[in-house]
Amino acid sequence: MARKLLSPDPSLIGQFPGHPQSDAVPASMLHGTPDTLKHDLIALLGKDQVLHRAIDLVRYASDASPYRLIPRVVVLPRTTEDIAKIFAYCRTHGRHATFRAAGTSLNGQSLSDDILIDVRRHWYGAKVEDGGRHVTARSGMILAHVNAMLARHGRRLGPDPASSHACTIAGVIGNNAGGMRCTVERDAYHTVKALKFVTPSGAFIDTSAPDAERAFAAAEPQLAAGLLELRQELLADQALADRVRRKYSIRNTHGYRLCALLDGETPLQIFRRLIVGSEGTLAFIAEATIETIAAPNVTSVAWIPVPTIDEAVALVPGLVAIGATAVELMIAPALTAAGQAFAHTPSYWRTLDPKAAALLVELGAQDETSLEATQYAVIEHVGHAKLVHEVEFTSVEEAIELAWHVREGLLGLVGKQRPEGSTLITEDVCFPPQRLAEGARDVQALLAKHGFIPGVAGHAAHGNLHFTLVADFTDPEGRKRYAAFMDELVDLVIKKHDGSLKAEHGTGLNMAPFVTPEWGEKATAMMWRIKQLADPYEILAPNVILTHNPNLHLENLKSVPQIEGVTGSSQCIECGFCEPVCPSRNVTMTPRQRIVLRREMARQAPDSPVLTQLQNDYQYDGIETCAGDGMCSIPCPIGINTGALIREFRALERGPGSEKVALSLAKHWKSIESVARVSLHGVHGFTSIFGVKPLTALADAARTVVSPDVLPTVPGPMPRPAPALPQTDKGGAAAVYFPACINRIFGRDPASAARPSLPEVFVSLSARAGKPLWIPPDVGGFCCSTPWKSKAYRQGHHYMAQAIAEAFWRWSGEGSLSIVVDAASCTLGLLEDIGTQLDGDLKDRYARLTIIDSIAWCRELLPKLTITHTLPRIAIHPSCSITHLGLAGALKEIASHLAEDVVVPIGTTCCGTAGDRGLLHPELVMSATREIKAVLDAHPADAYLSANRTCEMGLRQATGRPYESFLFLLEELSRTSA
Repeated sequence: MARKLLSPDPSLIGQFPGHPQSDAVPASMLHGTPDTLKHDLIALLGKDQVLHRAIDLVRYASDASPYRLIPRVVVLPRTTEDIAKIFAYCRTHGRHATFRAAGTSLNGQSLSDDILIDVRRHWYGAKVEDGGRHVTARSGMILAHVNAMLARHGRRLGPDPASSHACTIAGVIGNNAGGMRCTVERDAYHTVKALKFVTPSGAFIDTSAPDAERAFAAAEPQLAAGLLELRQELLADQALADRVRRKYSIRNTHGYRLCALLDGETPLQIFRRLIVGSEGTLAFIAEATIETIAAPNVTSVAWIPVPTIDEAVALVPGLVAIGATAVELMIAPALTAAGQAFAHTPSYWRTLDPKAAALLVELGAQDETSLEATQYAVIEHVGHAKLVHEVEFTSVEEAIELAWHVREGLLGLVGKQRPEGSTLITEDVCFPPQRLAEGARDVQALLAKHGFIPGVAGHAAHGNLHFTLVADFTDPEGRKRYAAFMDELVDLVIKKHDGSLKAEHGTGLNMAPFVTPEWGEKATAMMWRIKQLADPYEILAPNVILTHNPNLHLENLKSVPQIEGVTGSSQCIECGFCEPVCPSRNVTMTPRQRIVLRREMARQAPDSPVLTQLQNDYQYDGIETCAGDGMCSIPCPIGINTGALIREFRALERGPGSEKVALSLAKHWKSIESVARVSLHGVHGFTSIFGVKPLTALADAARTVVSPDVLPTVPGPMPRPAPALPQTDKGGAAAVYFPACINRIFGRDPASAARPSLPEVFVSLSARAGKPLWIPPDVGGFCCSTPWKSKAYRQGHHYMAQAIAEAFWRWSGEGSLSIVVDAASCTLGLLEDIGTQLDGDLKDRYARLTIIDSIAWCRELLPKLTITHTLPRIAIHPSCSITHLGLAGALKEIASHLAEDVVVPIGTTCCGTAGDRGLLHPELVMSATREIKAVLDAHPADAYLSANRTCEMGLRQATGRPYESFLFLLEELSRTSA
């Protein structure tokens, strides 16, 4: 089929030199899922619930572990009935299936070489119960989102892994995740009170139902009877029962939880407990009811540096007894590296003796008085220690965030510094707390012996150590070194210290071969019987937790071929932390998957048909539906901005012809503005008579000829055209006001009055506060240049950047006046991007300008305004630009003066509009705002505020709510007279 007019050419994004890897997707998978399997599952579940292209299989082939398995098909079930159908298909066709939610598992629990079941996409949702004492959450609900719901009740969940902003409830329960503050008594095993699950036989069980025991016994008679037999066996073996209790007195996620046989008295009580930590091998968790814990009202942190690990660990029991909510151990080399990598860290870190160590201590309390008393107790407790530096507690939010960013940023530090092509592996073990110091020294020595970085850190209060291994698995010597290390680690942790080989990360493919060495033959045999009773057809996650393959941990290790180095993307550790903030996560792919696909392209030979197919499909999935918002860089441990990578691809696709057209548009932008406003007049008149559907149909018909990535559609009601700018005086002006071109083109929501316009409101508001604004009369035709940058039109970008820099210098009186901007995305572009396009004197002059966003400007106006009345509830949307500018808190502060209750809907990230990308691909906006819409549908607000017109338009289309700039409401509620 002929390429559409102006459609980009995928082959232009570049190919790699041609170093095919042994784990490259074979040509036999060119067409993705085998036809029979594909057609069977489509008939079973529906077309939209089966992903079968090669690009789909590849993007799901990696998780946060060092392993890689290519699924044969990916399915997205919506109901427990769908799950039962998949299980039945596996039983009758001899297939197996593995669950995947967030894919943050570190040991390969979410990988499959057959059917992979995505339980994130359609399994979002939670409900707070009993005033926050319990919460019922679906399997795909993100842990941090649950905690956000509970925050209003002063509660939170016990588990708090570092992946909390990405991991889901099913993963937390499936791995029995821990975290910095999670004691054994607060983990999922102890706080999950009820489950809704589906067994491999297809039985649906709700453990909270009155007849649940009877239903379970009727549906699974052999399982029920077998569990009681196992319980009696374990109770009869006093030595083994005592060992089980002892091993679970510390963190342990290695193997099945045999303590369930001791803690549960009935078959269902036992099985519900066994499901926790079973990593998707025994049943599908559809929903869980979890007991919550009290969250402190106030917190503080402090670093306690001492000369040695032994001295640090000696302080831990006392700190726990005093009531520290978290005690984290870090060694000096890690602190020294962090001191060089992170701004505002203590200066003494850079000169620490390599043998030194430090504890990061967090305290929590219900009030300041209690917090101060606990702080005093800690300082008194450590007073006898040989402190390297004075202990200072802080409750400043930014300082607390920095401390935890340093602790959690160790993974990113190692990830950034590892050699190209190497894999990063994160391991965690647990020692009895009294053996932590010796265990830490032994692990360091073992790491050094095998040539790995001898760095350890961990949850000292729980005896839990983390460490990283960097290995090149394309090198046979790298595999041998890793294998030798793992064998010796088992002996060290189990034989010498009687610890746990897995503390909180689960067993997975990596530790399954070592279950017997830790637990012994009899206990392991009991685990195998549990698996066989629950899953007699062996359909769920083979080799996860239990395996007969002693070399499983050395197989299917993924290569990490070098890709584009822009923004550090080649160093991606595939952790998946970026995924929840990605606008396209619910429609195409995520930042991690975009990089995973590029790595697969690098594995392929240059003439590979698989490479060509992936490039073609990547055009829409990877490039066109990337918002380029850069939000992915914020949660990324390495700070990778995948949006910048995609802009590089867009630039490669731009030929001389398109560059010439883009430059011409920049030079004639004033005329484009006028045409756009006239067009909006026509659209507004047409839709007021005929509605929006005919116009949408017309636009979509044209998009079948011209590329959909060039010609926008009309997804819904368009805003009014912007009226003429208000007249202002330069004399006495407090600042220059630059109305962004989006606000010079687009007016108010069609449901609102046409006047006053945004510029009229802003001018009036500023004058009211005694800081009048001046709009230059020749402002038309000038732009922040972001539209050209985002589309990678380099010539147009450079031209407009030069033009706006010169205009700002002139309008501001050579920098004597500040320049205020009324759209956050434009402010961001003006502050961070324009300077990169300038040279010489112009660059120097531009650096001397003061550019202020309207949010920051209005925060300073607040003391000079009188708010006459407030609304009950306001929803605000801090756009990606607002977040990058660090103004989300300021927007919330302004809104708090305008309403009794201010909410940022859970799930708020970039809205996916991304300039005109939401008009080109409205499905991107729908994907990005799915969670926001659900919140607003359940809990509407009295006003909906943001600070960027195109974002407000996108939110209007996706949620049906009339989002507008906060300036409108601030001006309205600060009027002193009608």
